[in-house]
Amino acid sequence: MGEVAMAIKHSESQQYLEDMQHITCKSTKTEAIHSEQSDQECMLAEESTGTTKTAEVLEEGFMQYGCSHYRRRCHIKAPCCNEIFDCRHCHNEAKNNINVDPKHRHDIPRHQVRQVTCSICDTEQEVRQVCINCGVCMGKYFCETCKLFDDDTSKKQYHCNGCGICRIGGRENFFHCYKCGCCYSILLKNSHPCVEGAMHHDCPVCFEYLFDSRNDVTVLPCGHTIHKNCLKEMRDHLQYACPLCSKSVCDMSKVWEKFDMEIAVTPMPEPYQNKLVWILCNDCGKTSKVQYHVVAQKCLNCKSYNTRQTRG
Repeated sequence: MGEVAMAIKHSESQQYLEDMQHITCKSTKTEAIHSEQSDQECMLAEESTGTTKTAEVLEEGFMQYGCSHYRRRCHIKAPCCNEIFDCRHCHNEAKNNINVDPKHRHDIPRHQVRQVTCSICDTEQEVRQVCINCGVCMGKYFCETCKLFDDDTSKKQYHCNGCGICRIGGRENFFHCYKCGCCYSILLKNSHPCVEGAMHHDCPVCFEYLFDSRNDVTVLPCGHTIHKNCLKEMRDHLQYACPLCSKSVCDMSKVWEKFDMEIAVTPMPEPYQNKLVWILCNDCGKTSKVQYHVVAQKCLNCKSYNTRQTRG
C-alpha cells in the first residue's frame, strides 16, 4: 500500500508540473523584399490541461499590478545598479532625471536583466513567466529575449527578430525592412522609400530615440521618420517640410496653385522685373535659373515652390 500511495503522490506531482508548463513558443516566417525572417513569439497558451485551482493561481492579481507603462505581476532587478523597478521605463525615467548627476545617468540594458521579484509573494528569482514559489503568471505576454512581461495583451505584442525587440500592433500588421532596419506597417511594404537605418536616430522634432520609442512613428515621403504627434504639431504650425532634408511632407500642389495666383497679382517693381536668380529645388533636387519674385521662386522642373535661392 505504501508503494501505491507513493505512486499516486508522484503522479499528482507530475500532473501539477505539467500544468505549470503552459508557455508555448511558436515560430512564424514573414517575407521581406529580398530575404526571409524567422520570428519567434513567446506567449501564454490559451488552453491549459490544469485544474480549476491551477488556473486560479495563475490568474491571481491579473491586471491589478504594474506601473503606468505595463500591467504585470513582477518587478525587475536592474543589472546596472542592482535596484528594483517596475519596468525598464521606470528605471530610465528615474536614472535620467534632471536631478541625477549627469555622470550617473544611464539606461538599463534590457536584455541583460536576470532577476525578477514576484509582486504576489515577493520571491526573487531568475527571469521566467511563472513564479517558482506561488505559481502565479507574472505576465500573460512574456518574451524571454526582451525580459518583457505584460498582462495587457490587447496591445498585440510580438517579438521581431530583425529589430531584436518586442513591438506592439500585431505581427500580421507589420513587416521588417532590413535596409531601414525596423518594422513598418504592411501598407508600406512595396511603397516606402528605403533609408538605411531610418529609425536608428532621434526624432527631428522632440529628439527622442525613435527605434524603441513607445509613441507612434510615421514615414515621410522622403523616407525619413518622425513621431506622428510631432508631425501633427508641425502641420498645426504650418510647417510642411521635412526637418532633415526640407522635402515636402505631403502633396502641396493646391498650395502651389495659390502661390501662382498670388504672384500673378503681385507685380515686382521695375528694377526687379528682369532680375534672374539661381535656385535649388528641395523637392526634386534640380537647379534652375528663374525670374526673381519676393513671394517665392518656382522650380522649372517639378513646379514646386519649395525652393531656395543659391545665387543672385
